[in-house]
Amino acid sequence: MYPKLVVSLKDIEKNAKFIVKKLKKENISVSAVTKVFLANEEMVNALIKAGVSFLADSRIHNLKKLNKMPLEKWLIRMPMKCEINEVIKYANVSLNSEIETISLLNDEAKRQNKIHRIILMIDLGDLREGYFEKDELFCDVEKILEMKNISLYGIGTNLTCYGGVLPSSENLGKLVKIKEEIQDKFNINIEIVSGGNSSTYTLIDKGEKIEGINNLRLGEVIMLGKETSYQQSVKGLSQNAFKLYTQIIELKDKPSVPIGKINKDAFGNTPTFEDKGTITRAILAMGRQDIDPDGITPIDSDISVLGASSDHTILEAKNKHKYKVGDVVEFNLNYSALLKAMNSEYIKKEYR
Repeated sequence: MYPKLVVSLKDIEKNAKFIVKKLKKENISVSAVTKVFLANEEMVNALIKAGVSFLADSRIHNLKKLNKMPLEKWLIRMPMKCEINEVIKYANVSLNSEIETISLLNDEAKRQNKIHRIILMIDLGDLREGYFEKDELFCDVEKILEMKNISLYGIGTNLTCYGGVLPSSENLGKLVKIKEEIQDKFNINIEIVSGGNSSTYTLIDKGEKIEGINNLRLGEVIMLGKETSYQQSVKGLSQNAFKLYTQIIELKDKPSVPIGKINKDAFGNTPTFEDKGTITRAILAMGRQDIDPDGITPIDSDISVLGASSDHTILEAKNKHKYKVGDVVEFNLNYSALLKAMNSEYIKKEYR
């Protein structure tokens, strides 16, 4: 059945093992992020076999799937008030930046007779989550240390995901300095300094030393073997863990520019078209509901992606005699396309 996403468990395990080994030399643990594949058991087992230290996800739904896995689980998106009970139940560690939420976690941890560990997030300029003002951070640390069922486990940061800010020895050095200031001011030990995601791995892979960072939360670089910032392949890693296949349902010669007055499409965008005259257009039975059309790359260089509606993806086939209706087209995916494909119940998943 098509469309079909074929997953190589061997490539995922190989990538994770390579990364774990490399980072171990730098005294950095790996929190493997499972959200892109919905915490699928087979893929999680591949990561565990590779030696990752923790399992991390942004959804309680996925943490429930991980409940019986032997490693500690991190909630890597700040908790909502409505899910406090389940955070304490299914996560050993959660990332936080709001004292009101932390107080609720403390109350619920007391009810469940648990000690819940937290990592306080620091905003180093990417402007997603985290404390931006040091005074607020120190004030909240003081309150947290008075809580009986919350343990201040570490501090962390996120870079690249929202603002596109690149990790550097300078901004990550600020994170380490904040850790040292907290330790000195409150006479405590901060165990974890989580220095970000796959973009930070690339920095370390290039040989840059960042003393004091001892954890990374990694998903994309393990899954796709690519770094986040420039989407370049990382040496030593496989880029073949995921392949997308689907069939051609229509193949016809048509104009390259729509006929008539052009306004917004079904998604509120005003499309533009290059006039190439008559071209051979192939239609696939998958669309924006299933994939990010900008994130799929045909293996065959004679094919290019023109665009997509909710259920159809339109290609240009430069060699009109190469394909026929029913033929299967193969694609590589970037992280955005993989995220949508794994979340689509209409794309069959095949694990090898």
